Amino acid sequence: MLVEKIKERFGADIVDSSEAHGEETVVVSRDRALEIFRTLRDEPGFEFDMLVDLTAVDWIERKPRFEVVYHLNSLKLGHRLRVKVQIDSAETGVNSVCEVWKSADWLERECFDMFGIQFHGHGDLRRILLYDSFEGHPLRKDYPYQRRQPIVPETDPVVLPLRPSR
Repeated sequence: MLVEKIKERFGADIVDSSEAHGEETVVVSRDRALEIFRTLRDEPGFEFDMLVDLTAVDWIERKPRFEVVYHLNSLKLGHRLRVKVQIDSAETGVNSVCEVWKSADWLERECFDMFGIQFHGHGDLRRILLYDSFEGHPLRKDYPYQRRQPIVPETDPVVLPLRPSR
């Protein structure tokens, strides 16, 4: 079982683990997450060469409030793993995994845009789905969904291209 092998390898850095319906999940400590991800990619027996998805979950009434969720796949060995990193607040954030998997670039930007979670070390952490003057993060459970957003003037992108947000 993959979870047992991971628990053996990382010991106390595995906060929790579970297996349900053939899906294996581990919760890792935030401080050691980047090192664990590098090991999961590089070490024989794990070889998770693909970050399939990265998202977050807002558990508004729970401490820690947020979970950043990574779905990993090993094409060579044919196994999958869900890894969660728990954080108290979006500002606390996690380390970026862009240096481990290039596919994390836009996934981290989307997670930042929708949840406001900081990815420390990300080279271009800015909105990707919403416009720059959008206020708030709409996938947070406490987002005021009836709030009116600032109106963005219509522009012709050929005549007057939008400036990059930054």
